[in-house]
Amino acid sequence: MIVCAGEALVDILPGADVPVPGGGPMNTAVAAARQGAPAAFLGRLSTDPEGDLIAGHLRANGVDLRCVERGPEPTARAIVEIRPELSFRFEGRGTADTALERADLSPLGPGPHFLHGGTLGMFRGRTAEVLADLVGRCRGIVSLDPNVRPAIIDDRDRWRYFHRKWLNRSHIYKLSDEDLEWIWPRRRAGSVASELLAGGRHVVLVTRGGQGADVYTAGGSVEVPAPAVTVVDTVGAGDTFAATVLVELWRHLPDSRPENLAHLDLGEWSRIAHRAVGAAAITCTRPGADPPTLAELDGRIPARAPDPSTGTG
Repeated sequence: MIVCAGEALVDILPGADVPVPGGGPMNTAVAAARQGAPAAFLGRLSTDPEGDLIAGHLRANGVDLRCVERGPEPTARAIVEIRPELSFRFEGRGTADTALERADLSPLGPGPHFLHGGTLGMFRGRTAEVLADLVGRCRGIVSLDPNVRPAIIDDRDRWRYFHRKWLNRSHIYKLSDEDLEWIWPRRRAGSVASELLAGGRHVVLVTRGGQGADVYTAGGSVEVPAPAVTVVDTVGAGDTFAATVLVELWRHLPDSRPENLAHLDLGEWSRIAHRAVGAAAITCTRPGADPPTLAELDGRIPARAPDPSTGTG
């Protein structure tokens, strides 16, 4: 399965009647499930009404909840404000997403499973320790999207500590150009990617918004352009990108053992990134984190069979 581990929270939007479920790993699980992959969310949800709302949203989208804990702590809230300018404030002290007690994948079967993480769950509270232990034990392909939220990071050293725990075990590293600048200021993407690949990553994917994405592998690099769309909202676009990469690997690899990634060359990674950029673009055409279904994605960005001359899948 594709297991997305970390936080789930709610966004409080101006004028909205009800909170909107959010959180990077939760959005990624939903995006993967909508594309027909077996996706699970691993994290702690509150027993309050907003926690029930999140659980219902996950369930309605076909996400497996067998690795979800429930607890009395409140649900974290990101309150979006538009006046005098677009901003948000975060209410996340002592919330359920920080209080995960254990991370056990055994309810999902023997695996190995894909494991995806990042955003807030990677470094906040007891959850950070539990997930760092999990990633250290994981036998499957590990995907990391740091999805940096500088306004919420009050201890940069702690963030770096847990980021390193995940990075050292990851096989797929996806980050935005803004993440790149925050983590490695004033460094070029190619230089950072070369170091990461030498350190054991199989692929580094740098998303650049409307400019598409850059793919770096041991066999070279390629730029993948984004389709032209009318952008309504970019929320969830990066999560959709990450989910699509994992779904494509789930579809085309024999299983999620990391050694299978060695069979993918630059041409195949380019195809996967093309599909992921297209899925993210669809998400940007509608408000909120509303990733496409498989039918919507196939209708806009057809899945192309791997070219035997450029890669194997």
